[in-house]
Amino acid sequence: MAENTDDEPLDNLSNTESENPSDEIIPTKDTETINTNQESKNMEVHNHSHSAHGKKNWKSYFWEFLMLFLAVFCGFLAEYQLEQTIEKHREKELIVSLIEDLKRDTASLREYQQTLKVHKLLMDSLVFYLTAPDLKEEGAEVYYYGRKPHRFNFFKYTDRTIQQLKNAGSFRLIKKTVVADSILKYYSLLNNVSDIQYVSTARIDEYIITCRQLFNPLVFETMVSDQTNNQITKPAGNPPLLTYERSTILNIISIIHNLKSSNRAIQQRYILLKKEAEDLIEFLKSEYHLD
Repeated sequence: MAENTDDEPLDNLSNTESENPSDEIIPTKDTETINTNQESKNMEVHNHSHSAHGKKNWKSYFWEFLMLFLAVFCGFLAEYQLEQTIEKHREKELIVSLIEDLKRDTASLREYQQTLKVHKLLMDSLVFYLTAPDLKEEGAEVYYYGRKPHRFNFFKYTDRTIQQLKNAGSFRLIKKTVVADSILKYYSLLNNVSDIQYVSTARIDEYIITCRQLFNPLVFETMVSDQTNNQITKPAGNPPLLTYERSTILNIISIIHNLKSSNRAIQQRYILLKKEAEDLIEFLKSEYHLD
């Protein structure tokens, strides 16, 4: 009896263990294999679902291209608008600067018109004394007025802005054709004035050379002093000319006559140029709404 009692629990335990397969111990290696297979299947299912979901058709590519194109195009438009704004601002700055140059030109032309009138009177006085019956008694006067014709400077226009427009390629900033044409017309007249002034300068050089035959340079030396700020003063006494030969005197008078003719032409150009400058100033102010 005692032996049977002891065996019974063992049998029951064995039977109990065999009847519960869910509690059966699975080897670790098999567990890892099962898990790996399960994960692979899950990944395949996941990839398959993504592949089906992310597939693009031609409409998707078209809209992406369109959005990219619009972004680039809008950037281009913004940059272009900025460049146009900068160029308009620069154009207005150049016009303002040009107006200032024209104002300086008109002021200078007004002064040079008066200077030409004075220069003509000085040359008339020289001719008067050279043709005087008592020429030998007018030495001081002849030397004084003989020193005047070549002490003269012609008008020089203010080229600060026009040089920028020409040399720096800034003329392209002037968008209005009528404005560009008006500016070019004015500076074309300036070139014409410069040509006439060049002729007059050549005649002044001719006068200087011819004067060497008539005037004593040592007398001229006494007429200019640092104490008088290089102003011409009449010489003392009655200094004689180097010659009283009529042909030499007539040659000098002929050169003076030609010089006065050139200066009359220059005077007319100065009057025309001043008016053109004043008209151009008003025109530019009107076109660009400047005060």
